[in-house]
Amino acid sequence: MTKDITTRILHADRLGGVEHGAVLKPLHIATAYGYNTAEELTAVFQGDKSGHVYGRQGNPTTQALEAKISLMEDAVGTVSFATGMAAVCSTMLALLKKGDHVVASRFLFGNTASWMNTLSQLGCEVTLVDATQAAAVEAALRTETRIVFVETIANPRTQIADLEGIGKLCRPRGIVYIVDSTMTTPALFQPKAVQASLVIHSLSKSICGHGNALGGSVSDTGLFDWGAYPNLLPAYRKGAPTAWGLLQIKKKGLRDMGATLSSEHGHRIAAGAETLTLRMERACSNAMALAQWLEAQPLVSKVHYPGLASHAQHERAGKLFKSFGALLSFETVDGVSPFEVLNALELVIKSSHLGDNRTLAIPVAHTIFWEMGAEQRQTMEIADSLIRLSVGIEAQADLLADFANAFAKLGKK
Repeated sequence: MTKDITTRILHADRLGGVEHGAVLKPLHIATAYGYNTAEELTAVFQGDKSGHVYGRQGNPTTQALEAKISLMEDAVGTVSFATGMAAVCSTMLALLKKGDHVVASRFLFGNTASWMNTLSQLGCEVTLVDATQAAAVEAALRTETRIVFVETIANPRTQIADLEGIGKLCRPRGIVYIVDSTMTTPALFQPKAVQASLVIHSLSKSICGHGNALGGSVSDTGLFDWGAYPNLLPAYRKGAPTAWGLLQIKKKGLRDMGATLSSEHGHRIAAGAETLTLRMERACSNAMALAQWLEAQPLVSKVHYPGLASHAQHERAGKLFKSFGALLSFETVDGVSPFEVLNALELVIKSSHLGDNRTLAIPVAHTIFWEMGAEQRQTMEIADSLIRLSVGIEAQADLLADFANAFAKLGKK
């Protein structure tokens, strides 16, 4: 079969066999699963035989989605969660212990940055660095460093981490390298190419695409040597070592924390994923056109989009990614409020979500980054006038016209 990602996603369910000849894995809503013998139940429970025991650890519908994500990421396995943040938090709680050290990008998404603060209160020290420079990450590493965590494209200022350079640092040192690839998706980038150990996705965003389901996932690329990782419990050191890390994440993260992806949302995400590459092509094209248009406007002081030559990591993004993504942000000139710009738009929806088919916009400093305060926003380069755009798949002419009309209104004031 062709290795093209669109074709593989479309036919993924059929490769594993689907009940009654259906082309899409059906919705399974059972909470419990019974077996003919106690021995068979025990074998499934102890992980010696494939199967399901209790719905908190997944079901055939979410398992099919996990297989689809693994296929997309060329991973050895995937565990799904109720949200992307559940995937982030549960993974770290499963792999870390008191006294461990984490290095993370200082440009993290607001909720992830908040989680890092919580993690530090639980006895794990966290160092935030400028991840666009591998040297900054290297300088922060210690003997007790267990995890390095970065995002492919930072939300909302679109900084691109030195993904390749960081991968070269982590693997020989036995450090778990976690890459949140939500903003790129497998349609644009596979973190395995930069030696990532684990790949995180908020499935609620572009992989689902339709704004109608919440979900998250963590995939194991198969590159990390779990046999040498000190925090794995003896109970999970069974079978192939490549599966040990994900098994502990599933048991200590998903099972113990209980952030289970519902079968209904898993079903919606799996269906949405079928058109991922088509939607990303359109959204990325729209984002590029809009970024170029905004950069020429006198009411705009800065545009942050990796596709622009003015972006600090433009060459890096072009080397790593198939396209530059659907996320962009821009700052208005002094005297022009982000509220004025947003209120003048008619087609664009004022909303905090990302990766929707519809274009969404939000005043960053006043909403999703408001809680962290002005001082921390400054360290993250979040200006008070910053507007974040999650660009959708509308007709490009309609999208550009909405901004042109809005800016024309503002120019008359």
